[in-house]
Amino acid sequence: MAESEDVLVILHVAERLMKTHPQLDTGLVAASVQTAYEELRYARVRTYLLVLTERRARDLLSSDEQTPSP
Repeated sequence: MAESEDVLVILHVAERLMKTHPQLDTGLVAASVQTAYEELRYARVRTYLLVLTERRARDLLSSDEQTPSP
């Protein structure tokens, strides 16, 4: 997958998550997507990169929502 396609994956996932979680800070959503992508970017099989990135980002966001603020 070319680097430009990876950028599209990140943008697409971030856009979808921002639509489904409008109450969250866009910076938090973007950071979660970037973290999820970084964890998966070197996977050999990249067929499901979009889906796996979105699922991991959702997991990160839900853990952030449950963490109490100081």
